[in-house]
Amino acid sequence: MTSFLIGGTVAVDAGAITRALTLAEQRAIRHVIITHTHIDHTSSLPFLIENLFGNDSEPVSIYCTRSVLGAVRRHLFNNDTWPDFSTIPNHLYPSVRFQVIEPEVPFTITVASGELEVTPVPVNHVVPTTGLLLRQDGSSLLFTSDTGPTERVWEVANAADDLSAVITECSFPNRLQAVADASLHLTPHTLAGELAKLTRAVTVYLYHFKPPYLEELRAEVASAALPHPVTELVQDRVYRF
Repeated sequence: MTSFLIGGTVAVDAGAITRALTLAEQRAIRHVIITHTHIDHTSSLPFLIENLFGNDSEPVSIYCTRSVLGAVRRHLFNNDTWPDFSTIPNHLYPSVRFQVIEPEVPFTITVASGELEVTPVPVNHVVPTTGLLLRQDGSSLLFTSDTGPTERVWEVANAADDLSAVITECSFPNRLQAVADASLHLTPHTLAGELAKLTRAVTVYLYHFKPPYLEELRAEVASAALPHPVTELVQDRVYRF
């Protein structure tokens, strides 16, 4: 279940927001960026909006590409599986406001600490997915989201002079390479190939280890000849870049 929280008010993906945060912490969130529609990245979004409903504040802004927005409307906020909070309590004063984002067109989100610049970059996954280059105060972070072997996102990372770190995935052990290839995820073997495309000397953080293979993945990552140092992300830990 993938969710990251930036500065207490911006969520990147919504797989676990309502499972990981208190109600007070949820109510501080004003912006949610969705990289793709898979349920481990969206499952808590309907519950988050319900928990924020009636909070007498501005609508929550949900940022996603046009193709992702279509799926979010069809499968989540459709008045069938969940109410359409973009029309509740009414069209003039909705609970959510959808913001369409375009590949490689930066946009900014105003947060308490200043301006957060976000650049969506398409990656290679089985559904339309964007990685994100996040920049604030002269430092940038690349989040690939879920991806198989891809190209453009690494070119964007290499062009970022202020790149501080990369977050990327590793989902299956090497013995399940065929499964990873079919689902467009990474194994330690293909992770090594992807990190060879990264020319910036930064630490790489890993997420998305599939739970049944957790220890196997840890062992394979530890023994792999990776071109950059890697660290496994830890649930609930705060990272500063």
